[in-house]
Amino acid sequence: MTRQKRKYAIVDLEATSAGSNAKIIQVGIVIVEDGVITQSYETDVNPHERLDEHIKQLTGLTDARLRKAPEFAQVAKEIFELIEDAVFVAHNVKFDANLLAEALFWEGFELTTPRIDTVELSQIFYPTLERYNLGALAAELEIELHHAHSALADAMATAQLLLKVREKIASLPRGLIENLLSMADCLIYESRLLIEDALEDSSLFLPSHLVEIHGLYLRKQQQFLESRHLSEQFELNMQLLGMEAYPEQSEFAAYIEESLHQPLPSFIEAPTGIGKTYAYLLTLLAKTSKRILVSVPTKILQDQIMKKEGKTIQELFQIPFHSLKSPKDYIQLDKFYETLQTDSDNRMIRRFKMQLLVWLTMTETGEFSEIGQLYRHAHFVADICHDGQLSKRSLFYQEDFWRLGQEKVKTSRVILTNHAYLLTRLEDDKSLLQESVLVVDEAQKLFFALEQFSQREETLQSLLLSLQHAIEEEKDLLQRRLLESIQFELNACSKEVVQGKIAILSDQTVVKIRQDVSELKNESLANLKELFDERYQTFWIDKEVVESHQILRLHGGVEDLLSFKEFVPEEVTVLFVSATIAISKKVHLPALLGYQEQQIYRVPITIKQHQELLVPIDFPDVVSLSSVEYAGEICRLVNELFPLRKPIFLLFTSKELLLETSNTLKFPHLAQYRNGDAANIKRRFDRGESSILLGTGSFWEGVDFSHQREVIQIITRLPFDNPKDYMVQKLNTKLREQGKNPFYDYSLPVAILRLKQAIGRTSRFQDQESLVLLLDQRVVTKRYGKQILDGLQQVLPLHTTVRERLVEQAADFFERN
Repeated sequence: MTRQKRKYAIVDLEATSAGSNAKIIQVGIVIVEDGVITQSYETDVNPHERLDEHIKQLTGLTDARLRKAPEFAQVAKEIFELIEDAVFVAHNVKFDANLLAEALFWEGFELTTPRIDTVELSQIFYPTLERYNLGALAAELEIELHHAHSALADAMATAQLLLKVREKIASLPRGLIENLLSMADCLIYESRLLIEDALEDSSLFLPSHLVEIHGLYLRKQQQFLESRHLSEQFELNMQLLGMEAYPEQSEFAAYIEESLHQPLPSFIEAPTGIGKTYAYLLTLLAKTSKRILVSVPTKILQDQIMKKEGKTIQELFQIPFHSLKSPKDYIQLDKFYETLQTDSDNRMIRRFKMQLLVWLTMTETGEFSEIGQLYRHAHFVADICHDGQLSKRSLFYQEDFWRLGQEKVKTSRVILTNHAYLLTRLEDDKSLLQESVLVVDEAQKLFFALEQFSQREETLQSLLLSLQHAIEEEKDLLQRRLLESIQFELNACSKEVVQGKIAILSDQTVVKIRQDVSELKNESLANLKELFDERYQTFWIDKEVVESHQILRLHGGVEDLLSFKEFVPEEVTVLFVSATIAISKKVHLPALLGYQEQQIYRVPITIKQHQELLVPIDFPDVVSLSSVEYAGEICRLVNELFPLRKPIFLLFTSKELLLETSNTLKFPHLAQYRNGDAANIKRRFDRGESSILLGTGSFWEGVDFSHQREVIQIITRLPFDNPKDYMVQKLNTKLREQGKNPFYDYSLPVAILRLKQAIGRTSRFQDQESLVLLLDQRVVTKRYGKQILDGLQQVLPLHTTVRERLVEQAADFFERN
């Protein structure tokens, strides 16, 4: 016997506020029966109080209009009769259902209907999205929402969303839907009811693009057609892609081709924004039959190239690309399968498991980066990420994403990776470069990657916590004494660092800890054992203060500078692409990477026509102000620039100042560390979810702002290395031994290079209008400031100004362009 179809009442309320004392000012209801919208209802409600300006602007309602509206008591009966026999549905159902139920209660009607939250359902069945507010979902799923924050318009959009979610659920394998239903008691409300309805409409047959393995439903791997041949002419290949080659881009492509015939490694200096990626990919694909391995500084840039240039070339020429990352970037199906055998997790983890089950039907790569809001579940992800180990007895050996990725390395024509993983891989496995051409893009960042590779770090607090747990669980007296000895030594070091006494561990301390660690049998302390491995000779602790919390990090590092030349077999063709080759007159990039002989090419720099740099000579001095005070000055400037209605990107050198600015800024914004990782907030910024972005770290060199036709970039501070950093001190020592000045021959030129790179991030195509504001007063007050300004004038027009004219000149820049 077929069960009677449920009736759904999709409700949206507009109210005087979002608080507990809110009063209803508008009701919108849409009735859905048997998958069809059958009825709608809307009414204004007189709250008998004046509306805040914010509510007026948000809803379009006015006090005059609401004074003519009926009181809630006059419409309560018809609202109750419309929804009493239906499932109550809302986007964030807690607010709407509670507010309406309370209002009805005071009029003598008790609303006890089951509830469904479309926010929660959307998070589960659309796991790759970044945001789940109604506006973002409507845009992503092509749902009409013409008058947001009008009750009926929002209710109608939510009804369409409900139907789309139901359709998505019904398209899943029946076995998966049943599994999800068995886990649905973790949902806050009765949202399982929609899953039950969708189950009835699901097919008995497994979709052709999926395969079922031990209860997991996985997407079959894509099969490529036979690759198409590229033209020998770079310009023609660009035309086939629907683009026209720039003169500088063609010159760069010619150097790439010439490099293939050179016996020495080639270093090609080229400015940002000329389309280098298309140039080296198309040229190498046309001119050599070897596999192409491209390494870039960050995973963000790796993903950008894969989704943009890689996708475009792959679709037109059917050339297989593969993005190669470390094992921890992939899900390990065996580990995830084990977590499904227990339901002891909290509600949030169980719901995330439901998301992952749905995501597995969508992903071809198994990369966690595809999942939206992943940072919310970082601890669980750490438990199920791949460790690079796989037994042939694995339940999922054939389907293992990491193993499949390694197979794709063998069959792909182009492999994309990042500097950090390239070094890790080449240390143990140089076969990756067999029959390959290696392109090191942003090669100047490879030196920093080498420095990071030469050290290992662990958070001291987490090490001490792990030691305490091990001590509490250890039964063997000798092993417990060893653990307590290590804990004592590390505690003593941490106390001295907090007091500002030491940073580098003494040889005596290192010998004592290393001896104790070597005798440990506890396998849960692998991080501690790896940190005190014999490869590291020097150990030090640094301290970071973030929002009043001290974070101590213990580092182990090698004493000598690493040479990239030692990582690469001599027979491999290597092309280094960099914004600069000569760091200074005395320091050159090839030498820093270990090369004494090389072929050098240079593409001339063309001054940007639609980009300008303004330097206010009287902006408050960053050195003399506290972080709180300087953040306040930055926010005042942003407040004045905001009415120009241009995207604003603020670039910081420290997490502390970034978060302090985020705390102070009154406008909605996206802040790294607070609203997600760099990749997450960049995608949201590109979608227009916020017009203000605060970033640091990889935003200096690994992120392109190519989605914004107009943008204001604010550089808050000069990007000098921290002179207290041990690795900086180590390099400075080496430079002094060579008779060089660490600051003028290295630190200053590198800071200028970073500034040029950062500025180049907002000039990615010819018509992009980019205004850059450099706020750090040291460019006008310090002796070295002239060198910085002279260096920047090589790439874009530069003007000094005063603080009070900044906004006026910003407006004038965009009017002129």
